[in-house]
Amino acid sequence: MCKSSIARRRRVQKSVEPLFYDLASLTKPLVTAPLAFRHLDLDAEMPFRAAYPPVTARRLLSHAAGLPPWLPFTGEPLARQLTRPRPWGAHPLLKEPQAESGVFPACYSDLGFRLLAEAIAAASGRAWRDLGEELSGLEAAPWQRPPLEVPPGPDREAWQLAAPATPFPPPSAVLPHDANARAGMTGHAGFGGAAREVLAWLRIWRREFAPRMVVEHAVASDGTRWGLGLWRVPDGTGQFGALLDRLPPDGRCDVFEDAACDLPPEILPAAGASAVNGSWWMHTGFTGPALFFRPADSACVCLLAHRRGPRGELLDMQTLHRRRMALLAAYAGAV
Repeated sequence: MCKSSIARRRRVQKSVEPLFYDLASLTKPLVTAPLAFRHLDLDAEMPFRAAYPPVTARRLLSHAAGLPPWLPFTGEPLARQLTRPRPWGAHPLLKEPQAESGVFPACYSDLGFRLLAEAIAAASGRAWRDLGEELSGLEAAPWQRPPLEVPPGPDREAWQLAAPATPFPPPSAVLPHDANARAGMTGHAGFGGAAREVLAWLRIWRREFAPRMVVEHAVASDGTRWGLGLWRVPDGTGQFGALLDRLPPDGRCDVFEDAACDLPPEILPAAGASAVNGSWWMHTGFTGPALFFRPADSACVCLLAHRRGPRGELLDMQTLHRRRMALLAAYAGAV
């Protein structure tokens, strides 16, 4: 049985070390976005040129700067990387956004948050990871406590296509799981924590930063509606919106752990495209976690899910999506 973090602490002896989670891309809304609000003028043009339109922090936060989703972190400056020819379209990670009527639709980009981290460091005169630890109480990689292991992701194939002359980075138990984060985690990944640490920061984050993030700013080609680091929750049968609407308007703030339990994806039907639920906003991470925020009452729920399947395999995106829904259904039924 899966347990909430609160129930888990009641049942497990204090001598047992709590599970440590790689938050993966939840680093974007929980660390990098708050630091951007503190240190950057969101509408000032950033000193970045690489055949792209003017870049601002606001456009980067909403993934609307026209940057590709991903490039290997080889140590080469990003502006120079973006001018080099790439096998665009040869892999889902190697997609070059195209402007529509002179405006770039939102395109989820790790590169945008890499630029934000670099700008934060330049504006503050301090390292992004140090600022993030000081602000959030979460731990920046390399970690002292290894997180739950996740099998390798799709980055190796994309890396070999985009940078065949550069060796793929070796794995490490104390560095983020996704290859692009291992090679250059700044901005978009690299923070983690146990459930109690995540909960402590959520209580502050939802009050001081989340309300600034839930202003719709850009729309992706697939209909995803982006704010400044969060997107609107999709609605419909079996979707997150329908499950979240079961939660009472009581301003709760909670963390619910998967604890690597085997949740059958068949517990909920697969769901296709649907309308948008305006009540909740969200973000997800490669390793399985998901974050939900409701502006009306500042309710905040973080699922610490796990991406390893019953045979140790990496769950595909559809199965992971259904696993998160099953975990959220279990949480909604328990509160």
